[in-house]
Amino acid sequence: MRLRTLHAISATVIAPYAAVHIANHLAALDGIATHIAFMEAARSVYRIRLVESVLLACVLFQVQSGLWLFARGWRQRRGAVSWLQAVAGAYLAFFLLVHVAAVLFGRSIGLDTNFYFAAAGFHVHPFQLFFAPYYLFGVLALFTHLGCAAYRRAGSSGAFSRYFFIVLPVTVGGLLSLIIVLLLAGAFYRVEIPPEYKAIYVRGA
Repeated sequence: MRLRTLHAISATVIAPYAAVHIANHLAALDGIATHIAFMEAARSVYRIRLVESVLLACVLFQVQSGLWLFARGWRQRRGAVSWLQAVAGAYLAFFLLVHVAAVLFGRSIGLDTNFYFAAAGFHVHPFQLFFAPYYLFGVLALFTHLGCAAYRRAGSSGAFSRYFFIVLPVTVGGLLSLIIVLLLAGAFYRVEIPPEYKAIYVRGA
């Protein structure tokens, strides 16, 4: 199989988890307790050893193959959509590497990687300057990358229909990413971060 085909198959495996993960963040609109309850239910499936191993393998392959495709197509890439897809994919690779590494680190030191783990960096200055754009562009890159892929697959459809496949995902992704960042930052309700989570960022906390 071509690498691009395997890349697409891997993305199909990851997509349901990504959808659940985003829904988990949005569940926090009803409060942190709802977020954690949703997470515990979802973990009963995706933390099964076999399922988690497959997901991790797919994420690593997705990152590696995506970066290889980005580098290989550097000179041949033409058009704004092609470049938008490539740049969004490259950022997504960065986001996935940092995200997975952070979760594995948190688990290794005995922290539950729940809402507080994700939100802690927003509540310790100056780390919010990194985490706000990190999450904002991470979710947006996911939807943009998928939208560009849908545009390319639309093939012979009319120009308006094809661009709709990009505009809709980018709009939805932008809205969802903004909501998630505001949730983690405590814009909807007061968020008190337990000291053990702040201790990741503050020496001696």
